[in-house]
Amino acid sequence: MGEIAYNLYRVSTTKQVDKAKDDIPMQREACRDFAKRMGWTVGKEFLEKGVSGFKVSATDRDAIQELKAAALRNEFQILLVFMFDRIGRIDDETPFVVEWFVKHGIRVWSVQEGEQRFESHVDKLMNYIRFWQASGESEKTSMRIKTRMQQLTAEGSYTGGCVPFGYQLEKRGRLNKKGKEIYDLVINPVEAEWVVKIFEKTVKDGYGSHRLATYLNENGVRTHSGAKFQCNTIIRILRNKLTCGYMVSGDTVSPHMKELQIIDEKLFERTQYILDQRAIKNSDERQVALSTKSKAMLSGIMFCAHCGGRMTSNMHTEKYTVKSTGEVREKQYLRYICYHRSRKLCECDGQSVYSASKVDKAIIDAMTNRVFANISDAPNEAELRKEYNKEMQKCRAKQTKLNTELKKYQKQHDKLNEEIANTLIGESFYSPEQLSSAMTTVQQKINAINLQIEKITNEMEKKKTAIEKVRPMYEVFKGWVNEFKLATIEQKKMIISQVISRIEIGKGYKIDVTLNMEYKQFCEGWNGLINMQI
Repeated sequence: MGEIAYNLYRVSTTKQVDKAKDDIPMQREACRDFAKRMGWTVGKEFLEKGVSGFKVSATDRDAIQELKAAALRNEFQILLVFMFDRIGRIDDETPFVVEWFVKHGIRVWSVQEGEQRFESHVDKLMNYIRFWQASGESEKTSMRIKTRMQQLTAEGSYTGGCVPFGYQLEKRGRLNKKGKEIYDLVINPVEAEWVVKIFEKTVKDGYGSHRLATYLNENGVRTHSGAKFQCNTIIRILRNKLTCGYMVSGDTVSPHMKELQIIDEKLFERTQYILDQRAIKNSDERQVALSTKSKAMLSGIMFCAHCGGRMTSNMHTEKYTVKSTGEVREKQYLRYICYHRSRKLCECDGQSVYSASKVDKAIIDAMTNRVFANISDAPNEAELRKEYNKEMQKCRAKQTKLNTELKKYQKQHDKLNEEIANTLIGESFYSPEQLSSAMTTVQQKINAINLQIEKITNEMEKKKTAIEKVRPMYEVFKGWVNEFKLATIEQKKMIISQVISRIEIGKGYKIDVTLNMEYKQFCEGWNGLINMQI
């Protein structure tokens, strides 16, 4: 009986298993024929279907580990593959896997490339180069696939994968290069209505992802797989820019496709702002209500004016006796409580408890009569842009002046460099110490000017970003003016939490209201603070 060969066959994707090129049947037939010609007996055959030799380490591949164990038991003398890259394509690992088998008495053969030897340094170098090339080919293949996927996305073509909620696949006569009809992404009208509700309840009613998932599940809505909605499913829907008509793959964004748009872009951007705000860990910096479940209108933005602690809310039950009948009844009312004072966490000299109805009414009146009443005096977009252009003109004038100064000092710097060269040949009237001191002074001035230029550039960029937000924010603000009186408690809470950044309440119901700076700009004369006593 001749030498025993163990054969290894591998394909990177399961789709290759039955194809005519580089598939398992082809590798098996070629290896068996080769073994027969060499007079070897094929002992065992190891198959790896859908295993990437570029991405999956040998330590995680069962076939490689089984072959190593068999080698240690001296079960075979030859490891036979169709091509060496079937063993792997990882340049800093696969060469040493091959060398391991050879060192343990196993001859490694390829039908296409012959035997891999390690008899000299040249053999080792060639072994490494072979797998380095294989790794490079895998990288290039991966890059080509990624690039093509990005190109398809840029063209607005569906590139496969999970179909997002709100959409479905439909054949519309589009053919691929092989003439086969392929699927296109289209809006699912029934699911699209739920997508709109998800966005609107986030923005208008302040629903969080958990509450939205519960809402959909209770209404019998299910995902494409028939499962119930989870928080992460809701977040994916809210973050998916496809809902406003853009396909996204990495950094590649397709042109706008109206036929795939479910959500208005302003609603989408408002949603992103709310999600980003809720993600802020520091609750003092958060400008959007984390939840609107609480019946208290101002929970989340209410603070004690004495200790700075956040106010909590609860429902208090009070018993009283009706004099005429002697009947004992209960009365419930909502109240705000200083958490620090109630738990004795610090020396707070403020009140422990405030009536929620009294405070909420004062804030609603302030919103209606003092904040939203000023909308008629708010400058329009053209006036705001005119003011922006003035500010930008001032910044550009400062830039021009600083650049002129910078050129002057850079010339001085160049002259000093020339003078230093003269000192080396003894032709300068200045000592090295004098030149060094002058050079240091000029360099400091250059650095200071560059710092000022960078500061002005950053300031201009911020102003540019701010003005780009003006129009949508202005329209949102005007919309709130009309909606506020008729809004539900949840909607009022969402509006208040975005217009007001902080409310401080002290003894005797003295209230200080700090307005969100983003909306303060729409009314001239606002200082961002409202003081009241109730």
